[in-house]
Amino acid sequence: MGILIVALALFFGYGTAYLASDDIRYLTRAGIEQTRILERRRPLEQLVNDSSLPAIDRGYIRLVLQVRQRAADLGLEAKETYTTYTDVGRDTLLLSLTGSKRDCICPVTWKYPIVGRVPYKGFFDASMGRREAGKLAAKGFDVWLRPAAAYSTLGWFNDPLLSTAMVRDSVELAALVFHEIAHNTLYVKSATPFNESFAQLVGYRATEAFYRSRDDTVLANRARDRWQDEIVLAGYYKRLIDTLTTFYRTQPTADALEAGRREIGQWSKAELEGPVGRLLRTYRVARLAERPINNAQLVGVLLYRTHLDWFDRYFLAQDGDIKRAVASLRTLMAGSEGDSAFARLDRAIGGFR
Repeated sequence: MGILIVALALFFGYGTAYLASDDIRYLTRAGIEQTRILERRRPLEQLVNDSSLPAIDRGYIRLVLQVRQRAADLGLEAKETYTTYTDVGRDTLLLSLTGSKRDCICPVTWKYPIVGRVPYKGFFDASMGRREAGKLAAKGFDVWLRPAAAYSTLGWFNDPLLSTAMVRDSVELAALVFHEIAHNTLYVKSATPFNESFAQLVGYRATEAFYRSRDDTVLANRARDRWQDEIVLAGYYKRLIDTLTTFYRTQPTADALEAGRREIGQWSKAELEGPVGRLLRTYRVARLAERPINNAQLVGVLLYRTHLDWFDRYFLAQDGDIKRAVASLRTLMAGSEGDSAFARLDRAIGGFR
């Protein structure tokens, strides 16, 4: 009877918290969705031999299995990531929200257990995401709510390959698998830009190594070119953010703020359509050039494109060997947290100059 009373108290206490707290509702929905995803998993080894699936789909599934094996060969901790597949039953897995003040590249952050503070929040419930974005916008923040096709639980669960992530591009699919497995291998608490930028390096450089090992020069070169484009764009966005930061320091009035943002937006458009665009090998700049200044979007950009040239210099200093570079970075980052990760990387590449 005592156990029943405790259980009922916990139940009603949770119910009260659920009704009163957006955070509890958010975590509940995330838990439900994660459970559904895990319950619907099907082994890739079965699917690759399932003749009821189109041959092209079985080919991409076979590619994922081959990439997983190569990841293990490269010293990455594949664990059970992408050994299964889940059809999530919709086109968009979740919406990812970033926010920033309009007069500062100052990300809104959310704190979670284990991973620490991160500058984004994912929503399986689209209406919940739109409400949260609306609240930030009402406070005068720039917001960016975008679809996300995949995510990593850092090896806490056996992450399945999701239907939303099954892009029909061999290089991008291979890079995605290496990218997500990279998060299992090295993760620095409260250092999202470092973690994502590291995973970008692994994604494309490991994909290049994968295809070179198969004597597929065309796809290996495409992976290399995409990585070089990411570095070019990282440089462009750094210049844009530095220009905006200098402008914001003048503390412009409301009208001056909007006028200045428009002027800098025109400059950035000319950069993309001119010198930056001429350096790009795989990206089309038209859509990028039409974007107005949005600090929240730029926060999102920084998550995946911070100091990519540092990571590449570190990689090249390891004789262009991604296995060696990853192992060395893991040692270098032992015990680091937050901004100390980039500080260590900076000191390390300083010794290579």
